[in-house]
Amino acid sequence: MFDLTLLTDPKVVASMIMAACYMVLFSEKVNRAVVTLMAATFMILSGVMTQSQAIAGIDFNTISLLIGMMVIVSVTERSGLFQFVAVLSAQKVRANPIGILIMLGIITAVFSAFLDNVTTVLLIVPVSVQIARKLEIDPYPYLILEIFASNIGGTATLIGDPPNILIGSALNLSFTDFLVNLAPVVLTVVTVLIAGFALIFRNALKTSAKNKAAVMRMNAYAHLTDRVLLYKSLIVLGCVIVGFIMAEKIHLENGVIALCGAAVLLLLYTLNDAPFKRDDKTEEMFNLVDWTTIFFFCGLFMVVFGLEQTGVLEMLGQKFISMTEGSIKRATFAILSISAIVSAAIDNIPFVATMIPILKSMESSLGGREAMMPVWWALSVGSCFGGNGSLIGASANVIVAGLAAREGHPIRFLTFLLWSIPVMLLSVLVAGIYIYFKYW
Repeated sequence: MFDLTLLTDPKVVASMIMAACYMVLFSEKVNRAVVTLMAATFMILSGVMTQSQAIAGIDFNTISLLIGMMVIVSVTERSGLFQFVAVLSAQKVRANPIGILIMLGIITAVFSAFLDNVTTVLLIVPVSVQIARKLEIDPYPYLILEIFASNIGGTATLIGDPPNILIGSALNLSFTDFLVNLAPVVLTVVTVLIAGFALIFRNALKTSAKNKAAVMRMNAYAHLTDRVLLYKSLIVLGCVIVGFIMAEKIHLENGVIALCGAAVLLLLYTLNDAPFKRDDKTEEMFNLVDWTTIFFFCGLFMVVFGLEQTGVLEMLGQKFISMTEGSIKRATFAILSISAIVSAAIDNIPFVATMIPILKSMESSLGGREAMMPVWWALSVGSCFGGNGSLIGASANVIVAGLAAREGHPIRFLTFLLWSIPVMLLSVLVAGIYIYFKYW
């Protein structure tokens, strides 16, 4: 018979709430922010944790970093920089379709390393479709490559992908830590990916001299709607990135640096405006912050902290240690594989948020933080690269599919799998080889 006393066990209650939270999240029937906030509420009402513990569980460094970067990107977008770069790059290769494919892949990967993936594809995809339309070619290869490049490129830096932001904040890792450890494998995978696409589509992407001339006539500089704002944005963004690199030496958290950068850029953006216009422009920028994502993270932090408080995650960590027989090497490749597979099927953000306290609980048994770093890098690479595994594996994938459908070029789930699974497997294989030779 079922033991009813189990329903009063905090471990069981917390696990049931987390399981229900994940099931509803995966069903996509309810807004994800509402789901995690409701789950956190049940954690408090059931006595799993107190209100003060729930608030303490929120990683405000991550929240601040996300909000700050969202504001900086929103203001910078007003200058037209991203569209300008896309059109100018197409013209630099004389409107050659394969050359454009290569340039758009590189631009997407680079922008995704310093912005968030969703913003990057929102800005690049419409321009890509416009260029493809003028060349009278199918934009499908461009769009598919941009999905892959955004997820892979975002892996290179602390701010490129939400899983990295979570890991970096939890471990107090610097911008430089991510660049040194992950940028080489990202550069390798992006190079192989773009070269592969160029080779595969070398005969399919052809157009006439007339169509190339149409692209060459596009006015790239017309996209630069505010050059003064462009200079201000680039200066502030540059200072913020330098701040990230110097964070340890200047004793500031990345979230504080991002918020300071956002505040300075908002000041410069509205400095000479009348009071009513200044307030309207500032409010407009705040409205562009993805508050759904922010509150999703807040709720998720509280729910995961509830599991951590009850000891569930530590128990799972010990089981994982016994499965890998206390071997760092086995743990690293197990995490790399599991992260890639799970992230291909579900959103990688809740997965990584749950894995962080599990891995933290394992550190003392596996030799400490320094010894465990290969495992942490495997979690980052696996979850980010795994996002390429299916059309629902990452937010950027869903966004591109929606934009493509709106433009009359739908990306089918099963058709995408023919590309995504080989790309994911190849990238994870390269990552595994890289990790092996770098750390052993």
